[in-house]
Amino acid sequence: MKNLLKGIIICVAILMILNIATSSYAQDMGKKLYRGLANIVTGWIELPKNIYDTSVEDNPLSGLTIGLAKGVGMTIVRTGAGVYETVTFPFPIPEGYAPVIEPEFVFKSSK
Repeated sequence: MKNLLKGIIICVAILMILNIATSSYAQDMGKKLYRGLANIVTGWIELPKNIYDTSVEDNPLSGLTIGLAKGVGMTIVRTGAGVYETVTFPFPIPEGYAPVIEPEFVFKSSK
């Protein structure tokens, strides 16, 4: 029983340390390449996402008009940012490999 308790405490401690380390690591060229490729592949999701978000915030008619326009624009912007980051991943531009678009992934909330 003592060994089981020790094992659980060690596992919880390791998970806590990994959780802290994951949220505090700096940007690097690998992260920039991953972010660029992810935004190229998932950039099109901006279209239905903006239609849905605008429909929920305002009304369905706004979603089909304003949301559609926002979605087309953001699809172009996110995919373009993905291409830019993929091509420039070896270079620390912007400084420190910072993302060129926020949120850095389509699935992250900007709020």
